[in-house]
Amino acid sequence: MLKLKNNIRQSIVGWCYQACGDQWSLDRLCEVTKELGCDALEIMPVEDWATIKKHGLKCVLAPNGMPGAPFVKGFNNKAYHEEVIARMTQAIEDTATAGFPNVIAFTGYKWRNAEDPNSGEISRGECIENCVAGLKQVARLAEQRGVTLCLEHLNTRDDTHPMKGHPGYQGDDITLVADIIRGVGSERVKMLFDVYHVQIMHGDVMRRLEENFDLIGHVHVAGNPGRKELDDDQEINFPPIMRLLHRLGYKGYVGQEFIPTRDAYEGLKEAVLRCDV
Repeated sequence: MLKLKNNIRQSIVGWCYQACGDQWSLDRLCEVTKELGCDALEIMPVEDWATIKKHGLKCVLAPNGMPGAPFVKGFNNKAYHEEVIARMTQAIEDTATAGFPNVIAFTGYKWRNAEDPNSGEISRGECIENCVAGLKQVARLAEQRGVTLCLEHLNTRDDTHPMKGHPGYQGDDITLVADIIRGVGSERVKMLFDVYHVQIMHGDVMRRLEENFDLIGHVHVAGNPGRKELDDDQEINFPPIMRLLHRLGYKGYVGQEFIPTRDAYEGLKEAVLRCDV
């Protein structure tokens, strides 16, 4: 087992490694997580939680329960509020019962019919208004149950792969996401700050991190370009970002969410060590 400094707590995002060329089983994913000195997975379905706990691990970011691509239909569109709020409510209850800390949340796509770019766009102002209204409906339960909702900022520039970028996603501006969170005004509604997505949409990652630190509930990392390994072939310098997080007093997790392009174990080991500052 790796002996980490653990100034930055790290978690492994399961979909990246269960969908990679190695096709890790759930048990193998849990074993690797522990071998690399980590104690947590992320975005794992409820039916996997008993196995995760059996291995002495936790799921520190739970899915929101939306079927299909969970970031398409979100709080920005009142047409989807009933379903989104019902599924988020269940996700909060399941997460609290399991003793896990966070549930992921999304603005949704900007089109009025989420799958149809020709259906007209939701304005920025309407997006903020609808997201604030929808999140407020679940924030009270989240506060009562001790669960934090983490609204994710995603990039819309990379259209090469369905998980490398999300053209049409409305929450691609970190300022918009911050405005939504401040509008909700709950300590249980925070930002999911994904370094990979922020780099693509804005750059200036460390300044963005400092500006929004009071809003950040969770962090993701992946190399850019390509959402791949955190190695010397990509442009983000992760150790100083991790040192800044530690200096600012960040207590949450940093989730490894890259898509392996070579040996998945070795790439993940390198990424964990690179973030262990």
